[in-house]
Amino acid sequence: MTTPSETCFSCRQNASYDTLPPRERIVSDALWRVTHAVGTSLPGWLVLVPRRHVTSIADLTDDEAVGLGLLQVHVSRALREVTGCAKTYVAQFAEKPGFEHVHFHMVPRMAGLVPELRGPGVFALLNPTEAEQVSTAEMDGVALAIRGHLGSVPSAPTP
Repeated sequence: MTTPSETCFSCRQNASYDTLPPRERIVSDALWRVTHAVGTSLPGWLVLVPRRHVTSIADLTDDEAVGLGLLQVHVSRALREVTGCAKTYVAQFAEKPGFEHVHFHMVPRMAGLVPELRGPGVFALLNPTEAEQVSTAEMDGVALAIRGHLGSVPSAPTP
């Protein structure tokens, strides 16, 4: 499926690109948008979102696939510089209702992260209490720092 979906969170965000805060449009091009994850206790947990509605990796175009690979490497390097992480995890599921739009989690794995939160255990850092969540101000700060390493894309690209 390539037409925007009214029930899709990512499609709604893509449609309102010019009004999104820095955390929702860290960088982007005609094919991809990088955003900070919401509902996480880990600063720098990013999400790579295709600009068009796609529900399966197999449906990415070759150009989207090439862009994804380069973006993952560049974002990983920026995360290392900004957060000091030891490595970056990448995961993709797109199963939750309203979030079926393909998206890739880019998770900075810090050197001191306890063993039970490493690997798939890192997903325990999603949906924390409100007090434990990364604030919008901190997300914006991380976003701007990462944008500084990746290069600024201030206006909506043409999909």
